[in-house]
Order: sequence, then structure tokens, then C-alpha cells
Amino acid sequence: MLRVSEFVRMAIEGRSYEPPEGITLIWNLTNRCNLSCQHCYASAGSDPKVELSLSEIRRIADELVCEGVRFAVLSGGEPLLRDDIFSLSGILTEKGIRTYLSTNGLLINRDNVSLISESFDYVGISIDGTPSVHDAFRGRRWAFKNSFRALELCLSEGIKTGIRFTLTEFTAGSLPFIFDLAKDLSVDRLYISHLVFSGRGMRLSRPERVALRNISSFIMDMALDMTEEGSRTAVITGNSEMDAVILLERFGRRYGECEDNLREILRRWGGNSAGERLLCIDHRGDVKPDPFFFHSLGNLRTQNFGEVWNSGGILSELRRRPRRIKGRCSNCPYLEICNGGSRARAFAVYGDYLAEDPGCYL
Repeated sequence: MLRVSEFVRMAIEGRSYEPPEGITLIWNLTNRCNLSCQHCYASAGSDPKVELSLSEIRRIADELVCEGVRFAVLSGGEPLLRDDIFSLSGILTEKGIRTYLSTNGLLINRDNVSLISESFDYVGISIDGTPSVHDAFRGRRWAFKNSFRALELCLSEGIKTGIRFTLTEFTAGSLPFIFDLAKDLSVDRLYISHLVFSGRGMRLSRPERVALRNISSFIMDMALDMTEEGSRTAVITGNSEMDAVILLERFGRRYGECEDNLREILRRWGGNSAGERLLCIDHRGDVKPDPFFFHSLGNLRTQNFGEVWNSGGILSELRRRPRRIKGRCSNCPYLEICNGGSRARAFAVYGDYLAEDPGCYL
């Protein structure tokens, strides 16, 4: 993730950046969902019988801690469909792992919001555009209304809460609306995720390359404006590490004297960290470098997590600095900043995890 607002403030103030210690886990606890979203990389909707049990998760949690996992984003499907979600979060919290909830918000209500507040350090709720765009994208009428109500409820309870937005050709026109919504509600974070071709998302398209670069410039300019205004909302982008290059360009126009500060921060940040400081476990126990990878590294029902996480192979390639990316990336001057971008998107298009990222608009 590119922490746009945080990096901008650090550069202006002359502060240095050290990557946080520990590994972030995205844990897709269930493949069940109450929506049918166009972009769903998990193609959610399967039988709950294949899900990891609470006892399996308790065993795996010990293994995760031993390998340095410190943060867990609990996702799905829709994670609140698991009746044991709060017990599960409690297990991770007891082990010293901070837990974040990624949800569509439809199941958040006055009966469970206190439990959510007690169980999670942060709640991210998906809003993918204006009411009509969101409902069409999520495949359900009144989905926006219910997700918006969940946002308001979580914020009223003092929960750290943010908006999650997926950028596709269909949703791109809603970006101004999303920024206005984030500012009006004063959410803690606005997370803008670029489309990765996986699951049902294989059928969607990103904006054309020039348009995507212009969209990225708009996002960075809005983030800079919000920082100057003193907004509490942190803007973050994901799955498009080349956004960092556009951030550097737009930042330099306003704060030329601080541009080298930001360049060094971005170099220390290091871009895509799939398989290095980021991993995913799906509902079956399969381990992947990030949620969008097509292939499993191993299964935690039959293997210890440490055995899988230290197995070499593609993980060795992902952890190489700089990565040995082919095509345009091989001699790109920004490789040490973006680290080659999405390896899953490269595989989806070229069948090769070390091919250039087809989503790069530079």
C-alpha cells in the first residue's frame, strides 16, 4: 500500500521512514458473501464446510506469530457471515496480532457494533461509487444505503473507520464523489484499490493507460490538497505501486525543496511487498503471496506455516531486491521504488509472475 498522505507529511516535515516491523496477513476467512460484486477476486459464494475451523485457526495463529505476522486484515467473502468472527479476532488479539475488518457493511447494526468496536482496531467498508454505481457494481439494490449507514454507525461509535474503493473503468467516474464523501464524513482512511485481474475481476477492465495516469494524478492532487487543508482522512492507494512515481512528480511541483525527502521515503518504502511483508491465507488454508495470486504456496491443513513461508521458489524471487522483472521493467529507473508492481496482474495477462506489470501506465 502507498500511504500517500503519511509520506507527504513526513517529506514536508523532513522525517525519515522506516518500514514497520512485521508481516501483514490478509485472511479470507470465508468464501460466503451476501453480495455478488463484479470485481470479486475470490468469486465468493461457496460452501462453508470447506472453511478453516476455529480450532485450526487457533493452531495456525501460533505459527503466524513465530514467523513475524503482526497485522491481520480479516476479509472474505463477507467475514461477518462467520458466527465465530469475534472469537476468531480474539484469538489473534491474544497473540499480539492487530486485527482489521474488511467488510461490505451490510451486516453491521446496533446489535453488533459494540462487539465490532471491541474486536477490531480498524474497520474498512466498501463504497464503490455513487449510489447507482455502487448498487450496480455490487449487484444489489440499496447496497449503498446500507453500507453508508454502517459507515455512519461505526464512526458514531468512535471506531477507526475508512472507505474502500475499487478503481475500474466502470467506477472511475465516481472518484470525485468518493473524495467528497470521505471528507464530509471525516473518515480515517480512504483506500483506493486498483483492479487486479482475478476471480470475477477477470471480466472487468481498467481505464486505458493514459486515462489511468490522469486518474492517478487526480488522486495525488486531491491527497495533496487534503494534506494542506489539514484533513484527518489519510489517502492510501493499493495494487498500483507506480502511483508512487506520480506522487513524486505532483509533490515536486508544489514542494520542490522537499522532493528529495519524498524520493528517499519512497525508496525506503520499496513498493510491492507480496511474499515479503504481505501474504494471504484463503478460507481453505491455502497460502498465497497476496490475495490475487493464482497458485498456492502450500496448505495449512497439511503443512506448518513456517514451512510454507520459508519454502523458497517464487518467494525467493519475490524477495529479491531488485526483482528480476522482464520487459519494460527490466531497465526502468523507478524499479527500486515500485518493485515491479503487481506480479499477479503480470501472470493474469502473460502467464509469468516475473513479466512486466501490464497495469503500468508510466
